[in-house]
Amino acid sequence: TLAFMPSFLRRLWQALCDARAPSLFTPGGTPLLQLLSSGVCPPGDVASGFACQLSLFCSLLAHLLPTLHDTEFYESQTVGDPMPFSLDQLVEVSGQLRTLCLGLLELCFPETRTSFSERQSQLVSELWKPMFKAAVALVRQLYARDSRRSFCPEGHWVSPRANQICPERVPDWNLQVPRLASCGSVASRKQLEEEGPPLATSELRSVALLQEMPFVVPFPVRVRVLQSLIAQDKSENMRELSNFLLGPQIHLVVRRDYLYEDALEKLSGELNLKLKLRVQLVNAAGLEEAGVDGGGLMREFLGELMRTAFDPNRGLFRCTHDRRLYPNPAVSQLPDYGPLQAARQYTFVGRMLAKALYEGMLVELPLAHFFLAKLVSPGRGDLDLHHLASLEPLVYRNLLFLKGYPGDVAELGLDFTVLSSQLGHSTLEELKPGGASIPVTAANRIEYMHLMADHLLNAKLRQQCLAFRQGLEELLPSHWLRLFAPHELQVLISGAQSPVDLEDLRQHTHYEGGYTADHPVVRAFWKVLEGFDERQRRLLLKFVTSCSRPPLLGFKDLEPQFCIQSAGAEPGRLPTASTCMNLLKLPEIPDESMLRDKLLYAIESGAGFELS
Repeated sequence: TLAFMPSFLRRLWQALCDARAPSLFTPGGTPLLQLLSSGVCPPGDVASGFACQLSLFCSLLAHLLPTLHDTEFYESQTVGDPMPFSLDQLVEVSGQLRTLCLGLLELCFPETRTSFSERQSQLVSELWKPMFKAAVALVRQLYARDSRRSFCPEGHWVSPRANQICPERVPDWNLQVPRLASCGSVASRKQLEEEGPPLATSELRSVALLQEMPFVVPFPVRVRVLQSLIAQDKSENMRELSNFLLGPQIHLVVRRDYLYEDALEKLSGELNLKLKLRVQLVNAAGLEEAGVDGGGLMREFLGELMRTAFDPNRGLFRCTHDRRLYPNPAVSQLPDYGPLQAARQYTFVGRMLAKALYEGMLVELPLAHFFLAKLVSPGRGDLDLHHLASLEPLVYRNLLFLKGYPGDVAELGLDFTVLSSQLGHSTLEELKPGGASIPVTAANRIEYMHLMADHLLNAKLRQQCLAFRQGLEELLPSHWLRLFAPHELQVLISGAQSPVDLEDLRQHTHYEGGYTADHPVVRAFWKVLEGFDERQRRLLLKFVTSCSRPPLLGFKDLEPQFCIQSAGAEPGRLPTASTCMNLLKLPEIPDESMLRDKLLYAIESGAGFELS
């Protein structure tokens, strides 16, 4: 077909770049791509033909890209390769299409809606909206590929035209309602009842941007959007239940040695985990531990619960070759988990991870890229062959070898089956009905590749991932999660790999127990930190807050605030920490060298309460 003719796609793109609209000021005319990218409506007869060509190009390239594996996509540079563009050319194409989509959105939501003529409405429904849908589908594909394995320069997808979004206003815009569907038409009474009051043009454009191509909005802005959505959601929850004495809360008593089991039993049936969670811990002797939960115990509980739930030794999760976590495909075969019990636990773990995000907590959980992709993908979260590299890199390489194998494929002796080994038992599973008697040949090897990938990525993990997503989306709706790419969701969960900003930390540090910013010990402490390398600074951060990464938008968002408290004038005492309060208990050691040695000993031994 035309999608697999690289020279045709190149010529078609060149024709789109060369297309001109008549202009009084430019002898050769103005490029149509430039006009539309600026949100300017060209003459109707010219626009109609251009729209057909653009939709054809986008549809053909979007059809081709999923068939190209990474070696063909990233390494094809010679004549005869299936890839029609070099990576440098593709960066340029994707940039122009991204800008075109922004201009088409402006045409879909024009400023002069009060005088919205029948002709304008016709242009929106027949030209601008179909063009946008075709272009944005291709742009999303290119962005997904780039976010999985980068080929574009940093900042390529972000547009200055997205800077008008005010995160604090977004909760009033009802992101759940698809705005593009109703553009170009007058809102009906039913729509007004369901969608709320009409939005201004700039607001409609911003909503459509967040729904259709959120990646053009800077990541920090989308983080603030999520924080605003959560803040309003919390406020509405409290308002609805404000008649309860002391406000609505969940009181949880758990044994420290059976934290996961007690939490599973007591919170699985909790209908509304968005409420405040107050935790009381019980020690091994059966006695309640001293202290009132002002939020710190809840954070300590959630952090420990996440570490326990995702521990591969528990059986719910496994590690990939690069030590990243994903649901165990054989969990139902484990003695403690039947299918129903496993689903219940995945839903519970999904809810509790959502609770951590809902409370603004960072949890150091390195999740596999394909698993993150399933959490933000529409529908059932099924993925294609390209994601197999992050689950089974050896199988992925073998499948690519099979695709390009020049010899007789039948001689390889493959059929449509896969051998699975679990708990010492091997079972032969068919990839399609009668697969054991169907040999893999040159004619059906592509089908075999996709069935194998679907079996490993989707069929064996579907129930686990759907149960996990169900729990996650109870607190964080899918249209919130889809504001982020898979790698960005990992940053939301665990924080960024950015360096620890000492000046930012210093500005947002609180002092207690006689310490002030000018105290000699405090000055010595900051001097010691300036001499620490990045690894040591992260160790200190983990020692005090239980997470080695700084908050997403800086230490102003750390809750509770980073605090340094005097631990008394005992030179032999080691620094200790209360991670539930982000509190560093620092002995009064004004000697910089001695303070450095004691800090390093404490943070590198991983000691905390036990050295108090």
